[in-house]
Amino acid sequence: MAEYTFFTNPMSRGQIVRWALHEANVEYDTELVDWADKSQGLLDANPMGKVPTLVHHHGDHIRVITETAAICAYLADASAPDLLPQDHERGDYYRWLFFAAGPVEQAIIARAMGWEVPDDKQVMVGFGSYDRTIGTLEQHFEANSFVCGDRFTMADVYVGSQVDWGLQFGSIPERDAFITYAERLRERHAYKAAKSIDMKLIEEAQAAG
Repeated sequence: MAEYTFFTNPMSRGQIVRWALHEANVEYDTELVDWADKSQGLLDANPMGKVPTLVHHHGDHIRVITETAAICAYLADASAPDLLPQDHERGDYYRWLFFAAGPVEQAIIARAMGWEVPDDKQVMVGFGSYDRTIGTLEQHFEANSFVCGDRFTMADVYVGSQVDWGLQFGSIPERDAFITYAERLRERHAYKAAKSIDMKLIEEAQAAG
C-alpha cells in the first residue's frame, strides 16, 4: 500500500490535489469516485462523500484530510518541507492560501450563481464584492511572481489553481498579472505530469460514455 490513498474524480478539484501530490513527490494510490455510486471506502473516510479526500497511512495512524486547501497545506507539512514557507514568507503563505479558499472561492461562486450582494450588506460576507476580491488578488501578482514573492511554495498549487481554472472557464478576468502567473505554473513538471493523468482519465470516461 502506498503512503497515501487519494479519492478523486478527474472532473473535480481533485486535479488540484493530484498536482500537490506530484509536487510533494509522494507515492499514492488513486481511488476513482463515480458520482452516482460512491464507494463505502470514501463514505467511511468522508461522510460528506466529497472529493478530493486524502488518507495518509502514517505508521499505525490513519489520517483523513478533506478540503482542498487543507490537503495542500497538509502535504507540505507532512511530506514536502521544501514547499513550506520560510520564516519571512509565512505571512504571505497563509494569508493568500486562505484568501483563495475563502473570499476568492466565495466571490466566484456567488457570481456564477447570480447572487448579488447589496452594497449595504457587503460587510456581512467574507469577500465584500467580486471586483474588490479580484482586484486585491491582481494587485499581489502585479508585484510578485508567486504567492511568497519569487519562490514557489505549496500555496501556489491552491492559489494558482484558482487562477488557472478561473482563466480557463472565465470566472477570473484575463488580466496580465493572472496570465503571466498561470503561465509560470503551467511550465512546472509536476503540473504537467498531474494534468496529463487527469486529462487521460477524462478522455477515457468520455469515450466510454
